[in-house]
Amino acid sequence: MAGDKCPVGAVPGRAPLFPMRRPCPFGLPPAYAEMREHAPVRRARLAGGALVWLVSRYEDIRTLLGDARLSADRSRPGFPFLDSETAQLANVPVFLSMDAPDHLTHRRMFLSEFRPRQVDELRPFVQHCVDEHLDRMVTQGSPADLVTSLAMPVPALTVGRILGVPEGELPRLEELSVAALTHRDTKAYEELFNFVKDIADHAAASPASAGAGMIGRVLREYVADGQLDAWSMLATVFVILMAGYETTAHMISLGVLTLLHNPKQRAAVRRDPALVPQAVEELLRFLSVGELAGVRIASEDIELRGTTIRAGDGVVLLGAAGNRDPRVFEDPERFDVHRSPARHLAFGHGPHACLGARVARLELTVVLTTLLERLPGLRLAQRITDDAVDYKAVLFGLKRLEVTW
Repeated sequence: MAGDKCPVGAVPGRAPLFPMRRPCPFGLPPAYAEMREHAPVRRARLAGGALVWLVSRYEDIRTLLGDARLSADRSRPGFPFLDSETAQLANVPVFLSMDAPDHLTHRRMFLSEFRPRQVDELRPFVQHCVDEHLDRMVTQGSPADLVTSLAMPVPALTVGRILGVPEGELPRLEELSVAALTHRDTKAYEELFNFVKDIADHAAASPASAGAGMIGRVLREYVADGQLDAWSMLATVFVILMAGYETTAHMISLGVLTLLHNPKQRAAVRRDPALVPQAVEELLRFLSVGELAGVRIASEDIELRGTTIRAGDGVVLLGAAGNRDPRVFEDPERFDVHRSPARHLAFGHGPHACLGARVARLELTVVLTTLLERLPGLRLAQRITDDAVDYKAVLFGLKRLEVTW
């Protein structure tokens, strides 16, 4: 795989197969740019044969993310699942798959731990996790796989803290989370789910000793009086764990890789640590690891740029394409930590905007600040090859990142 520049090419004349493969960790599928300019609302075909609409311009995506005529309800017939993992959410009662008014009612039940003050209070814990894992990595010596040494453990432990996993159980949560994301098999996911269920069962059996954290709080405030059933709570907690863990883990490893491939940008951030939050926003825009999260189904007909999206049609809002829309971002294919802040779509928009955005920003800021300070000589131990990149995953990321220092 060569450098950090990837080609921008033409789109086929007929409905292309979707999802489309990225050409490298830093580039989007070549068809995105052509679609955005010449066919911003166009048909594509999923592997199973179903047709969906792809929307690729920033303003259209942002508008539709707030349009009640696009449903996030995965139980609707014809919902466009992109792979077998997301299809498993078809009948799981979580707010991510609900529409108004149920969506807001259930989302609020899980909101408290993501408020600004609560997230700010997480900083010492996140810093401790980063320091501890960097100490361990340095002690074991180089080369090291940054994915399993740092990028996966820190988000897993942070989400565990948010959920209220007891201190003594956090190492087990880290072990199971890393295994689930590494192996992606049924057994690994089942072991992690059963671990979370055991935590929730213990909290439900001893509510007075459940302590701080989302699980204990939701049990006390909503499950105890029947506003929410225990299964819905458990399913939601597990989805929050996986979503918050996987996306941030991928952003950490890809973010580090991007900085290593852009030494001048990296040097600028290292000289001026105050640039780190701005660099984080640029990484979120540039990488867009959750680009395929904007999957919806039309509940009513929608007219968009002369095209009618019919009720029952699947729609994919290509946030990554929107994040490189030249109408919004100057020279969008260039990674630039000095870029003026703009409203990227990495966390979505509207009522379904990512609940954990503030937590992800905190983790990325702490990780990058600490890495740049403690390991100024960090560099790739070997060339990144295609088999190290998880091109087929709905949440784009790296399988491994060998570094030395």
